[in-house]
Amino acid sequence: MRELIIQENEAGQRLDKFLGKYLSRAPVSFIYRMLRKKNIVLNGKKAGGGEKISAGDSVKLFLADETIEKFSAAQRRKASARLDIIYEDSHVLLINKPAGMLSQKAKPRDDSLTEYLESYLVDSGQLKAEDLRAFHPSVCNRLDRNTSGIVTAGKSLAGLQEMGELFRNRKMRKYYRCIVSGEIREKQYVRGYLTKDNEKNQVRITTYKREGSLPIETEYTPLTVMRGTTLLEVHLITGRTHQIRAHLSSCGHPIIGDGKYGDSDRNRYYREKYGLAHQLLHAYRLEFPETAGILAHLSGREFCAPLPDLFHRIMEGESIHGNMEQQRTSRFNAGRFRKPDKRVVSGTGTCPHSEDPDSDHAGQYR
Repeated sequence: MRELIIQENEAGQRLDKFLGKYLSRAPVSFIYRMLRKKNIVLNGKKAGGGEKISAGDSVKLFLADETIEKFSAAQRRKASARLDIIYEDSHVLLINKPAGMLSQKAKPRDDSLTEYLESYLVDSGQLKAEDLRAFHPSVCNRLDRNTSGIVTAGKSLAGLQEMGELFRNRKMRKYYRCIVSGEIREKQYVRGYLTKDNEKNQVRITTYKREGSLPIETEYTPLTVMRGTTLLEVHLITGRTHQIRAHLSSCGHPIIGDGKYGDSDRNRYYREKYGLAHQLLHAYRLEFPETAGILAHLSGREFCAPLPDLFHRIMEGESIHGNMEQQRTSRFNAGRFRKPDKRVVSGTGTCPHSEDPDSDHAGQYR
C-alpha cells in the first residue's frame, strides 16, 4: 500500500486527473477499475474519480509496489540551463528566453524551457523529484524557438491555471520589438485570417475567411525608421502561430532574419555582416491587467525583458537608435507598477499587399 498526501501544487484538480498524472503509463480503464474495486480510495472512502481534491487529502493505493512503478512516469532525464529570471514568486516566474531555446518539447528527447524549469525548481529545493510524478510546472505562453523574450511559467497548479486564464481571455497585453524591411511611418492596426499548414509548419495570411482559418489582429508602432528598415513595437492582440512574422510579411514588411517568411537577399546581408541566423523578434514587454486571486499583487504591473546583445549590435551597426536608452535600462524598470496605456490607433484596416486573394503576398512565404 502507498499513501499519497495531496500537496498545494496538486490541489484543485479532479482525482482522476491526479491519478492519470501519477500513474501516467496506466490505461484510463485500469484507474477507473481500481477505483470501483476500492483498490484506490480517497480519505479512506470509495471514490468515482470526479471528486475535487484538496491539500491534505489522503489517496491510498492498495497496489503492489511493482505495479505502481510499472505505471508511474519514467525517470526524468536531467536537463539544465541557466535561466534569466525577470520575476519570481511562490506561484509564477517570468523568464527571458534566448533565441534557439524551445519553449516546450517538439520531440520526446528534446530539452526545452519546461525541462530547464523543472530542474531549476528541484535544484533550488522548491520541488522534490517525487513531486514531478503528479505535478508538472510548465510555461503558460509559448514563443517560437528562434524568438527571444518573456515567457511566463507556473510553479504551482494555481499559478498555472490563473496565468493561463489571463492569456486565454486576452487580458494580458503582449508587446514585441522587431526590425522589419521597409519604412513604416504610422501606427497601424491590421486584421486578417490565418490558416496553418501543419505538415509544413507554415501559415497563410488572407484578408478573407477560408476553411480552417482563424481571425487575427495585430497592432504595430514605428519607433525608428532608418535606410529602408523600421524598428517596430508590435502589440500582439490575438496569439496565433507565427502571427507577427506572417502578418508583417503579408503587409510587405518581413522581419529581418526570418528564414520562413522573410526576404532571402536581405537576410543574407545580415547573416554575412552580423552572423544573424534567426528572426529579429523579441517578446519585450508584458502588462498585467487588474486581476484577483493569487496574482492580485501583479495587477497593473509591467515587466520588460532587455533586448539580446545581437539585437543591440545590429541596431548600433545600422544606426537604428530609437528608444535605445529605454531598452538599455529596461532591466531596472522590470516589474515596476504602471497602469497600461490606452493605445490610440492612427491607422486601421487590412494589409494592402494581401488585398488580392491571388497575390503572392496573400499566400505562402519562404
